[in-house]
Amino acid sequence: MTPDPEAKVPNIGYIGRIPVRNVWLLMLYASHLYQALPPARRVAVEKNPDELPNLVAEILTRAVERRLRRNLSFGFQRQAADLRRVRGHIDVLRTERHQLLQRGRVACRFEDLTVDTPNNRYVRAALIELTKLVNDDGLTSRCRTMAAMLERAGVNGAPSIPNLGEPGETFIRQPGRMNAEDRQMMAAAQLAFHLALPTEEAGWRQLSAPDREEQWARKLFEKAVGGFYHVVLSPRRWKVSAGSTIHWPYEQHTDGIRSILPAMRTDIVLEHPTGRIIIDTKFTSIVKGGWHRERTLNSGYIYQIYAYLRSQERDYDPLSLHSTGILLHPAVEDGVDEAVVIQGHEIRFATVNLAADSGAIRNELLRLANASPLATRVRLGPSASI
Repeated sequence: MTPDPEAKVPNIGYIGRIPVRNVWLLMLYASHLYQALPPARRVAVEKNPDELPNLVAEILTRAVERRLRRNLSFGFQRQAADLRRVRGHIDVLRTERHQLLQRGRVACRFEDLTVDTPNNRYVRAALIELTKLVNDDGLTSRCRTMAAMLERAGVNGAPSIPNLGEPGETFIRQPGRMNAEDRQMMAAAQLAFHLALPTEEAGWRQLSAPDREEQWARKLFEKAVGGFYHVVLSPRRWKVSAGSTIHWPYEQHTDGIRSILPAMRTDIVLEHPTGRIIIDTKFTSIVKGGWHRERTLNSGYIYQIYAYLRSQERDYDPLSLHSTGILLHPAVEDGVDEAVVIQGHEIRFATVNLAADSGAIRNELLRLANASPLATRVRLGPSASI
């Protein structure tokens, strides 16, 4: 059957050449909320990232409803007032300047217990933001209702809404330790703001698209890959670490070298009793134009992963002597999966197609951790298969 060229294709929204739903998927992987989801819900939203705003709205409204039923978390708010009795600290300068004592008053500065905290304001603003994203009328109504109930409870200050920060990083902190319900509520609120992404369509706000903010996009890609592997591989005897420091194996040094020698920090390390994989993520094209050939790998990236692999070698650590390095790049068209063994270490150059459907993205990430194009790689064995 020949497709009708006049047929309308649903507008799913793109950021550059990446579908918005796949950017949402990366944000889910990078978020604290992903780790807290039950396995069934996690799989369901992975298969259909378009439903992610609805899931976030459902989780956030439920969390807010529970907190309202059990009382919102309180915080201290600094205030200043002219009182008839001393409270907190006396503002001597104001008291004398306005001759308050003659009127039986004293200027005081004190902290008052309130529910109008930065965290609660942030949650209320997230509920309002979600009303623009969800496609379910019932959920939209619930978000509006919960936002109004927070306002009636006393959360009515203007929220401090940050620009897009690093995914997985909590924007707002307040004294004291948050309980589990507050942590889930804040994780959902934070993800709600990340989901409010710009597209190529006209709108009333101008925002920077992630693919035009290379640092933001690279960090998102790194945290998404790390978050995905942490959730999927940790229950299967894998140790997943991110941002680990590798120390240079120097034997002698001058007095001042430590202050100027750069540290080596890996993006992601996957470790199993039978193998170790060091992954370095990039958000650039995996190949570029060369002087003597049409396409070539970036030599600086190769030197970097080579230094990671060789500098972590230890005689007492067998896994370090045959570890694998992966340079992982995103792609939206042609994929690359090539490898070479250099001095006992396999170095692999691979891409993940961010224009594919969510199932394909998941399968590509799983394949990278459990397969190799070279037979010389240290095999993970059946017990490590995913």
